[in-house]
Amino acid sequence: MATLSVKPSPRFRLPDWHTNSYLLSTNAERQRDASHQIRQEARVLCNETNNQTIWDEHDNRTRLAERIDTVSWWKEMLDKCLTDLDAEIDALTQMKESAEQNLQAKNLPLDVAIECLTLRESRRDIDVVKDPVEEELHKEVEVTEATKKALQQKISQAFEKLCLLQEVRQQLNSDHRGKMETLDIDRGCFSLNLKSPNISLKINPTRVPNGSTTLQQWDDCSQFNKNQAEAEMKGAIELREAIALTIAKTNNELEAQRVATEFAFRKRLWEMEKVYSELKWQEKNTLEEIAELQEDIRHLEEDLRRKLQNLKLCHTRLETRTYRPNVELCRDQAQYGLTEEVHQLEATTAALKQKLAQARLTSLARPTPCSWTPSAWTPGGS
Repeated sequence: MATLSVKPSPRFRLPDWHTNSYLLSTNAERQRDASHQIRQEARVLCNETNNQTIWDEHDNRTRLAERIDTVSWWKEMLDKCLTDLDAEIDALTQMKESAEQNLQAKNLPLDVAIECLTLRESRRDIDVVKDPVEEELHKEVEVTEATKKALQQKISQAFEKLCLLQEVRQQLNSDHRGKMETLDIDRGCFSLNLKSPNISLKINPTRVPNGSTTLQQWDDCSQFNKNQAEAEMKGAIELREAIALTIAKTNNELEAQRVATEFAFRKRLWEMEKVYSELKWQEKNTLEEIAELQEDIRHLEEDLRRKLQNLKLCHTRLETRTYRPNVELCRDQAQYGLTEEVHQLEATTAALKQKLAQARLTSLARPTPCSWTPSAWTPGGS
């Protein structure tokens, strides 16, 4: 026969059971309400964050595009500036080479002028004169040396300017390379999307790298490089114009001095040729006069010999008449005539001897023949 077994546990009342069921039901509803609220808030948050993420990504793509455009604009400006700078460097280099060639060309006129002065030092006696030719030659040497000094100064300035242009070009080229690398990096970032295979999480990507600059500093740096390059190019253009002006001015000054020197040479040669012709004419007449004088000397000598014979005759006659005898030794007219003739012949002989001595002395004082001949110098040799 079966027996009743009673579990030894506490017994709840029926109201307690209803209360417990109510509490479970109420708690379940409250949890469902909380879960629903959380789900609704999560959906709203997802929608808001998705929209925010999309707009942030869109804004940043726009900023990247604008940054790429800005960097591209600066790159184009630097490209143009580099092109203009290279052209100016080439132009200034050519102008410097032209100045060097002109400087080298000045050596020949200087050597010629110095050679002319050296040759003119070989003049002799009275021909060693400080004439306009010597003055113009010294002026030509001074003008040539002054032109060489002016050209050398411009060449030195051009060299210094080329060094500055090269330095500016290095700065521009460095800035240009930085712009190129930046464009490559930013374009690579612009091309990335959510499906790109090489995107990943990075460690502290929001850090500020050492050496970072502000946007204003970046813009000021590029603007400074551009302004400096333009200023140096402007100075180079002015220097090229100054070099061209110096070349033209020095050539004109040297040409004017060359013309003045040649004119002085022509005038001096004309004077020398005129004097030479006059001296040759004087020499010819003097030689003719000497020949006539020598002929007259011979005539005087012959006349003196004749007078000596006449004197001998008179002396012989007088001496012979002294042998007349006695009273016949009288001083008659013949005696007086012979005595007078002797005195006359002695006076004539003395006069002839004096004149003969003068003639011989004059013939010994023969002038030196003119040995100078006109040079075959042609204008343009100075």
